[in-house]
Amino acid sequence: MANSTIVALLFGIVVCLQMSCAVSKLLVNVQAVMTLNGFQQGEGGGGPAACDGQYHSDEEFIVSLSSEWFDGGARCGKLISIQGPSNLHILATVVDECRDCDNEVGASAHIWRNFNLDPSVGEVSISFSDIFE
Repeated sequence: MANSTIVALLFGIVVCLQMSCAVSKLLVNVQAVMTLNGFQQGEGGGGPAACDGQYHSDEEFIVSLSSEWFDGGARCGKLISIQGPSNLHILATVVDECRDCDNEVGASAHIWRNFNLDPSVGEVSISFSDIFE
């Protein structure tokens, strides 16, 4: 494990202890598949976001997470850092759960565009980490 990862992990644990962190375990450099997710009403047949019961603009930096990472809603409204294929990092807010998904981060079209990715590709390999404010 790289020194920066260890420092980030220890910092996250200290912050959680100081802030009574609701997230059950800190996620650091988790390998995942990023897919395109629509968060607006009428897209993909899905309902409103699990975190707030609202629809969201696809022009926001927002994501859905697989149920394991969604952690029963503990990550609602939390920031994650997504590292894309070109090593660019983008911060995104968790707003929804992707049920029946494994190892998946469903990202808004805005995130795909900011990574300069073609959404028609369908999925790309990424990594992500929790960010504690």
